[in-house]
Amino acid sequence: MNKRAHISGIFFSIIFGFSFMMSKTAMNYVSPMGLIAYRFLLAFLVFTILRIVGIIKIKIHLKSLFWIVLVAFFQPVLYFMFETYGLSLTSSAEAGLMIALIPIIVTILSSIILKEKPKLAQVFFIVLSVSGVILIQIFKSGLSLESSNKGYILLLLAVVSAALFNIASRNASKHYKPHEITYIMMLCGAVTFNIIYLRELIIDNQLSLYLENLTNIKLVLPIVYLGIVASIFGFFLVNYSLSKLPAHISSIYSNIATIVAVIAGAIFLNENIEFYHIIGGLMIITGVYGAARINYLRNRKKLL
Repeated sequence: MNKRAHISGIFFSIIFGFSFMMSKTAMNYVSPMGLIAYRFLLAFLVFTILRIVGIIKIKIHLKSLFWIVLVAFFQPVLYFMFETYGLSLTSSAEAGLMIALIPIIVTILSSIILKEKPKLAQVFFIVLSVSGVILIQIFKSGLSLESSNKGYILLLLAVVSAALFNIASRNASKHYKPHEITYIMMLCGAVTFNIIYLRELIIDNQLSLYLENLTNIKLVLPIVYLGIVASIFGFFLVNYSLSKLPAHISSIYSNIATIVAVIAGAIFLNENIEFYHIIGGLMIITGVYGAARINYLRNRKKLL
């Protein structure tokens, strides 16, 4: 089971790595909030169809409803809202640096709230992996901290929301299966972001764009990837990983997405791979492997 959880971590990082490229492509045709709205609406509709035909079963217990709603509140609702508006007030490099801090915040909060305290060596490897992401972000776009304080605050809130999602999902996994948690996440995301996007379109007197956008195949294809592959399968793998692994171990796999994004950009967008991508990538891989390996040996020792 533990091995499957680690494999899930690798696969969700690969899926999310490609989502950066897909999002970048889609936002040439729709606003960030519109993209998020379509993404979660499609994910929820597909999930609902799977539920109706009996492929998956969803059982929600009122006694433990709090935890699963809390998961969806932190991710996707708060995280995507803070990240979207934070990105609008900062540069991509600054946003990347802030988001890279998620594993560190998860490690701190999970040790306090969940009492999942990592070994000192694991802390070193987590910091090493995060440093690899930061290195890539700094060299990729440079770093000039000239954005508004409001932007930094919003991104910090996004980081905290992501960290609290990891913790809430760990607790929710005691009562719900990973696909049930993911289903509620898609439902809350679809409702929240479609209300926000429709409001924006109404204010701008462009409500007709809601359906017109979906006639553009260049937008629809990224939405299909983000809605079905990234949102359904990606978040399912995240929730599965969190149900089996300590939050600080599961969260560190997200750093691999940076490497995947670099490779995807080079293959599909003709972006160059520079020396700092290689150095940062090696730091990320070493950090992830080191932290995961220590966790594996720690569990193996307990079984002996």
